[in-house]
Amino acid sequence: MKIFVANLPYHVTSEGITQLFGLFGAVMSSKIVTENGKSKGFGFLEMEDDEQAQKAIKTLDGSPIADRNIVVKPAETQEETTAAPTSSMHKKLHKRPRTFQSLWRKQ
Repeated sequence: MKIFVANLPYHVTSEGITQLFGLFGAVMSSKIVTENGKSKGFGFLEMEDDEQAQKAIKTLDGSPIADRNIVVKPAETQEETTAAPTSSMHKKLHKRPRTFQSLWRKQ
């Protein structure tokens, strides 16, 4: 089962979440998402057994790590995120507001 972990302190590594979730069962893979070599505070991991993964999610969601309470939930697959459009996808995108100078520019 794939798991999404968010609100991680920036010093937490893939090895760190592997060790933490390893207390509940075998972790097949883990990845902290980074940009320019720095953590973005969230990541993904995959556990071998779904029951153990569910227990880890239930136990660790909201748990404090350093100064943050982490968010742990099943990861959504790409099919789930693109198959059913949400109401937020239907909202009209706003363009960047014009500056006053462009409004008063002589034509």
